[in-house]
Amino acid sequence: MARRIEVTGTDGVRLAAWEFADRPEASAAGGRAPGVLLLHGLMGRASHWASVTPWLAERHRPVGLDQRGHGDSGKPVDGPYTRDAYVADAEAAIEQLGLAPVTLVGHSMGALTAWQLAAKRPDLVRALVICDMRASALGAASQREWADWFDTWPLPFASLDAVRQWFGADDPWVERPNPSRGEFYAQVMTEHADGWRPVFSRRQMLESRATWVSDAHWEELAQVRCPTLVLRGLDGELGRAEAQEMVRVLPRGQYAEVADAGHLIHLDRPEDWRTAVEPFLQQLAEDAQDDREPVSP
Repeated sequence: MARRIEVTGTDGVRLAAWEFADRPEASAAGGRAPGVLLLHGLMGRASHWASVTPWLAERHRPVGLDQRGHGDSGKPVDGPYTRDAYVADAEAAIEQLGLAPVTLVGHSMGALTAWQLAAKRPDLVRALVICDMRASALGAASQREWADWFDTWPLPFASLDAVRQWFGADDPWVERPNPSRGEFYAQVMTEHADGWRPVFSRRQMLESRATWVSDAHWEELAQVRCPTLVLRGLDGELGRAEAQEMVRVLPRGQYAEVADAGHLIHLDRPEDWRTAVEPFLQQLAEDAQDDREPVSP
């Protein structure tokens, strides 16, 4: 069960944060359980992390954030939906929830937010996990493709099963049936009198996306000083060569990949996602313990 916590983001926007388990009283090594802030991708919501939070909660304090325009958080008509706004919201959540020094786990857009925040406020961030997000520019053509794709959605959907069927199999962007993709979109629909529609504004999603697709983000990536895991699905959007270049650019970068997974790694293969991420978190815990060990005279 997730417990909802209200957070105030930049410009006073109301944000919904979700504590995924009873807060651990202490870590296994003693002291406060380390915080983990989970940042979903574009059109996502915090509940998309639910499959990986039970084991995280054994030794950490995992909190998911519905980012502005998404999930149960505020959706101001006029935004802003800028990079600065998303980063400032995550910064506010960390400070208001007492998560620092935090491990940021971000997927897609959420990963970009995470590394931009790590570059801006290294004092708040212990470590970073980047899940299937590119540092290179995607280009204006990509934005036009997304706008055209939104126009193909057969809204309203008659049922959640119809949502799962369309996004998991019938959507022209689907190369082969993908039940986890169907479930991703089923979780971001809400029922109206005429059927099921997204909880977000597609216009606002395009506004959010427009703030990063035309720019490369290598410079900010190079400013991230904390340990960072770059994780990709073999069939995802982040190619191996670019992922390995990201690791090279990062001062303390590591690389991992998950077979038989696409862009939605943690939904496609939650157990394999754990296999890739858990050793990284365990090493962080061991390093922190070593730092606390008294030095013999």
